[in-house]
Amino acid sequence: MPVIRVDDAADARLADYVSLTDVVLRSRHEPARGIYIAESASVIQRALEVGHRPRSLLMADRWLDPLADVLEMADAGPHGSVPVYVAETEVLNAVAGFNVHRGALAAMARPALATVDDLLASLPPGACRVVLLEDIVDHTNVGAIFRSAAALGADAVLVAPRCADPLYRRSVRVSMGTVLQVPWTRMDDWGTAVASLHASGFVVAALALTESAVSLDDFARSAPRRLALALGAEGDGLSAAAVAGADQVVRIPMSLGVDSLNVAAASAVALWALRPPSD
Repeated sequence: MPVIRVDDAADARLADYVSLTDVVLRSRHEPARGIYIAESASVIQRALEVGHRPRSLLMADRWLDPLADVLEMADAGPHGSVPVYVAETEVLNAVAGFNVHRGALAAMARPALATVDDLLASLPPGACRVVLLEDIVDHTNVGAIFRSAAALGADAVLVAPRCADPLYRRSVRVSMGTVLQVPWTRMDDWGTAVASLHASGFVVAALALTESAVSLDDFARSAPRRLALALGAEGDGLSAAAVAGADQVVRIPMSLGVDSLNVAAASAVALWALRPPSD
């Protein structure tokens, strides 16, 4: 694996890593260029384990030895040798726009996203939990929801067109790399995705604050085996159309006059209460 030392933050070979804190730039730039940024040894390792292709790695010199196993894994992959750019910490921080303290960054080629129908068809026969995200714009929330989905037995996540990018650097980091493990794709249209779920035998439950909503406790007692849980945007929650298109509306019981939880916290509570039945 070639180790290339760079001393100029303007080096064109580091273009993949420029201004990683600019959310608008990255949300537009990464999908168009077909890359995402994996941050930290553990996340890079997960990306390699699921077969994602590294374009390059970037790190401080002192991380070469501690990350030797990760570098060996990258170099031994089916895509050939991958350049490792090494620079002083000051140069790394100037390139990325933040304090690079997690060991390493890797520019990874984005895998092609499946259609909703193809993703559902690819799930194993026992798959029975899917999460739908509508217009959740905070990357931290998206990453946290993926972590809950992975930990609590969800089989896939479907992301609405205006939802934040699950492969944005912060989403990947907060998810502890689980966005690289839980099957997911982006919907073209919410209603069409719901129709596909229905055709695959899923009941859609919307987590929302409506007068007709049933208690999560009550719903969990007789929850359908194949269930898709819909979660909406921070603040406004699910749109009226998404709620109307659901088969059931569910509400988490609250105390002390609190009406709702942060969407990431709500996802964990609901996924735990509705975790798949054990066979």
